[in-house]
Amino acid sequence: MSDIPLGVLDLVPVSSGSTATEALRNSIDLARRTESFGYARYWYAEHHLNPGVAGTSPAVVLALTASATSTIRLGSGAVQLGHRTALSTVEEFGLIDALHPGRLDLGLGRSGGRPPGGPVTPPPTATPVVDGRTPGGLRIPARFSFEGLLGSPRIALQRKLLLLPNAESQAYGEQVDDILALLAGTYRSGDGVEAHVVPGEGADIEIWILGSSGGESAEAAGRGGLRFAANYHVSPATVLEAVEGYRAAFKPSDVLDKPYVSVSADVVVAQDDETARELATGYGLWVRSIRTAEGAIPFPTPDEARAHAWSDADRALVQDRVDTQFAGSPGRVADQLARLQEATGADELLITTITHGHADRVRSYELLAEEWRTR
Repeated sequence: MSDIPLGVLDLVPVSSGSTATEALRNSIDLARRTESFGYARYWYAEHHLNPGVAGTSPAVVLALTASATSTIRLGSGAVQLGHRTALSTVEEFGLIDALHPGRLDLGLGRSGGRPPGGPVTPPPTATPVVDGRTPGGLRIPARFSFEGLLGSPRIALQRKLLLLPNAESQAYGEQVDDILALLAGTYRSGDGVEAHVVPGEGADIEIWILGSSGGESAEAAGRGGLRFAANYHVSPATVLEAVEGYRAAFKPSDVLDKPYVSVSADVVVAQDDETARELATGYGLWVRSIRTAEGAIPFPTPDEARAHAWSDADRALVQDRVDTQFAGSPGRVADQLARLQEATGADELLITTITHGHADRVRSYELLAEEWRTR
């Protein structure tokens, strides 16, 4: 399995009792450390109005991280296009590329404030799942409904604050096409006017589409012959639909002659299973805060998480995410990641790890890298 590269997806989590400043410093330190461990990519997610997540602007954090690293690829996982224009996106990444050329991945998400995982029709070739598991043993839970989040006042406020008054988001596929044209220097308006972005035009930036289902994002990535990142850590129930929808829609391009997929997973690694499970104790409570639409809380200590009075409704709300988090010894987690890779046919795996202590988080990535190299 060592021929399957590992990357990092970082939400810039704020731990309870800590600050956003410390979270940002920790993330930049983690990027430097994972570069030395041999990870191929380091991506920052984008989230807003979350007390426990400081990653509000991937481009800004990437610029800071680029100066602290030298070889690891840096990217967004993902820039949310629902409240941006194609031009602003290319300009931001063009500025970073001007000083750190050839290292950027521009990951594009379909919207801002609209959760993924809506109903889709699985491709006719969908991999069979037996009793909630693939034939290889990967856990595929029941589909989670995001309807409660969609109607949340906080999500509505987020969209209001991110969008200019009376502004309408451009259709996602059109935005992706405009970004590609602006980077290539081929953009023309409907009446033939050219636009040239400096810096940005001609930049050697890899474009990725991120998606959690086999819907619009997967189809846009496939039709455009672009790289696709599927989110097992966000929507484990639909990961197979996502990768198979992408492959079904794929058409060769100047970028790729065949599909190329990365798949994400939530992971905590420690020297033994018991320690890893203890470090992961806060995960369920943290996921609960997201899925109740209150916004991600600062990541709790194990004791803080254990103090929560769990109801049956709480447990049901987070069960799919807790059941599909890979927490354990290096060997156990590497085996689980191998099953994920086999089930999805992933060309790369993207690892997201959150623990309350920064040293535990760094150690988790280090232990995983050491084990992966032996596979």
